[in-house]
Amino acid sequence: MYMKAAVFHNVKDVRVEDVELKELSSTGVKIKVAWAGICGTDLHEYLAGPIFVPLNEENTLTHDKAPVTLGHEFSGIVEEVGQDVTSVKSGDKVVVNPLIISGEHENGLYDMYNDSTFYGLGTDGGFAEFAIIEEKHVIKLEDDTSLKLGALVEPTAVALQAIRESRMEFSDSVAVYGAGPIGLLTIIAARAAGAKDIFVFDLSEERLKKAKEVGATHIVNSGEQNPIEYIKQYYPDGVDRTFEVAGVPITVKQSILSTRPRGVVTVVSIFEKAMDFNPMILTTSGVHLASTLAYEDDIFEATIKMIESGQIDPSPVITDQIELDEIVDKGFKALTNDKSQAKILVKLSGEE
Repeated sequence: MYMKAAVFHNVKDVRVEDVELKELSSTGVKIKVAWAGICGTDLHEYLAGPIFVPLNEENTLTHDKAPVTLGHEFSGIVEEVGQDVTSVKSGDKVVVNPLIISGEHENGLYDMYNDSTFYGLGTDGGFAEFAIIEEKHVIKLEDDTSLKLGALVEPTAVALQAIRESRMEFSDSVAVYGAGPIGLLTIIAARAAGAKDIFVFDLSEERLKKAKEVGATHIVNSGEQNPIEYIKQYYPDGVDRTFEVAGVPITVKQSILSTRPRGVVTVVSIFEKAMDFNPMILTTSGVHLASTLAYEDDIFEATIKMIESGQIDPSPVITDQIELDEIVDKGFKALTNDKSQAKILVKLSGEE
């Protein structure tokens, strides 16, 4: 069976082309993809990759390499299941947890940081009409759950994991550097976790406006005002928790210097290039540095429940919906050139 898919071949070489769907294994699930979100990681792969996509050598877990169908934030409806699948059936609404780990350690965190990849990076993902996914990565949604919201589970889980890594407490003061999609979702997550004040810094007025809409209490254009000086007007010792979501060297330093001693800076970004870093800035400031790559299973599952219950609503981050054929021009290029864009959803079947 052939289908349309957005396939990564190399840096700035993503093609929408006909590809052959892989065979369904006994533990596989064939999903008719409804909606898929363009992640910042997808954009990094397009602009500066390969970063996570295996180009010349096969991935050690999936044994795949480029060309690879991108897309790891997606939802859809089960079309067919393998003979040994028991947790979902044809017609079910589902979301995919795309994180693939070796499973060698009882605690999956060790595998996440030592031997992991994702559907849509290390093997074929969701920017396609159909996806073949192993059962353990497929999670059933409630019948009345929006599949558009289903496509936002994965990035929302990233934000909620960042909250956990920061050890944030109720009524903490928070700073967020970068108001892109993950930055906006981090604001939403911090607000849900009880943040008292949320300071958001970005260079885009459009993104700052969106940050205000989703819960920021203070928005500042960091090209016009010094973030550290601004925060210390309100918190002379610095804020309790800071999230670095911009992925540029200057914001790492600003994040540390605007956080109080024994406060926590959590790095949530993907950096396209290496940066110079002097650990003495931590030694002399007393700030703790944390980081996060993805999410633990319980966070992913909790994210689904929080979205389905209405406890958290990630939908305001959606700024556009496009067709698969438009993914380069109205997706990757739009996200690069139009800073009013945040989360762009790619419509596949478009089922709600």
